[in-house]
Amino acid sequence: MVSGSTVTKLALRVSDLSAMRSGRTILYPTSLNIAPAERIGIVGSSGSGKSTFGHALIDDLRRQGHSVAQVPQSPDEALDPLRSMAFHWQEAERALGLKPGTADREALFATLKIEKGDMRKRPWGWSRGMQQRFVIAMALIGAPDLIVLDEPTSALDPVVAAATMQLLDQHLTEQNIAMVLITHDLGLASKWVSKLAVMQDGHLVEEAATQDILNTPQTKAAQSLVAHRNWMALPC
Repeated sequence: MVSGSTVTKLALRVSDLSAMRSGRTILYPTSLNIAPAERIGIVGSSGSGKSTFGHALIDDLRRQGHSVAQVPQSPDEALDPLRSMAFHWQEAERALGLKPGTADREALFATLKIEKGDMRKRPWGWSRGMQQRFVIAMALIGAPDLIVLDEPTSALDPVVAAATMQLLDQHLTEQNIAMVLITHDLGLASKWVSKLAVMQDGHLVEEAATQDILNTPQTKAAQSLVAHRNWMALPC
């Protein structure tokens, strides 16, 4: 009897992604390779182009036929305050072509330690931490090839943020899911990713193993991020 199986996932690649806004280039040709289950951080200061690159990456990989889930900065961006939590969950299932009730909600809730809240309630009936974990759980329906998180803990207090990232990391490891973490917080990235891609003015200016950039940053953009040493004390 077979007790389990391992799903072999392919490496993901995007090449020469670019973007313009109002006739101005906001992302210059940028490429990135993502190995199966790899953890990559796209980091940079505000306005560096990291979120633009993240959105372009998601769109391109989906066009290639890969399953890519996205978690926004705030649960407010994913949850309609006038709709119940049950409605949001069912819509997430439908978006993946699943019949309502197909996804194993209880298992995902247990994995992320989501308290058994009343699914009939609106988002404001749940705590902010539980709202964000709920959004992450929705993103994990169907075990995507990649999950992209854009400043996922910025709306949470540090202790809740650390616990959420720990639970997510465990699940991604178990399911062999790759992660791209978009953040300006090098402390957050340094704990959860193995490779960093540093953005500046719409360019990917440095890409290397996390510890290499932390110890010997080569560009001014990376050096500036590393110089803010207060991140060393953050719990997540």
